[in-house]
Amino acid sequence: MLTHPTSEQLMTLGLTGMAKALDEQRQAQTTFEPLGFEDRLGLLVDREAADRDAKRLVARLKFAALRQSACVEDLDLRTARGIDRAVMAHLIDGSWIQRHENLLITGPTGLGKSWIACALGHKACRDGRSAAYHRMPRLFEALAIARGDGRHARMLKAIARVEVLILDDWGLSVLTATERRDLLEILEDRHERGSTVVTSQLPVDHWHEAIGDPTLADAILDRLVHNAHRLNLSGESLRRRGAITKTLDQTGQA
Repeated sequence: MLTHPTSEQLMTLGLTGMAKALDEQRQAQTTFEPLGFEDRLGLLVDREAADRDAKRLVARLKFAALRQSACVEDLDLRTARGIDRAVMAHLIDGSWIQRHENLLITGPTGLGKSWIACALGHKACRDGRSAAYHRMPRLFEALAIARGDGRHARMLKAIARVEVLILDDWGLSVLTATERRDLLEILEDRHERGSTVVTSQLPVDHWHEAIGDPTLADAILDRLVHNAHRLNLSGESLRRRGAITKTLDQTGQA
């Protein structure tokens, strides 16, 4: 089928959503003929807006590089993990991000800390906010490389601009002096300007020791903890429970 000149012009102008919607209206003329000019034009504009929103969401999710494909609609609140429904509803709402508040998710391994953090990051992207995910060990490695090739300041600036920064696996080892300084710079730049989500197997009371230097630990935690919401997860590992369920299913046991 030949492309209509108007559709070609719309494509040339970058209005691909309107072009596709116009072709659809042309192919289903009997459906759209009863509508007035402004109504039909409005449908074209709505389609263009929806397509642009979808493209922006794809770009935000690509930049966020979330570790897991998680969304808040799939959050399991039936399994006992110590998740308060009211608190979770507040976090999903996202108003805490607008107020530049932080979130600390702690608990033993296998309880879905990273999944929850990624789900909230995904929701932030859907709400039109920028997000970025980093495992702390790899973030420090990337910063060390950036320091060597002259990108360190630029990388810190990019991290500071993100509206929701997810720092996964906090406290796996005691920080080095360079890592402490980098972390302080990140949190100082973001203090009351962005929201930081931290996941850790360590209780918050033990973070001071994990940072290492008492003076810098005070400065780091002051910028992170005082305005933070907390999710303290507890219970049996979901991975272990899933493995047991799979084994029982395979053996046919109840």
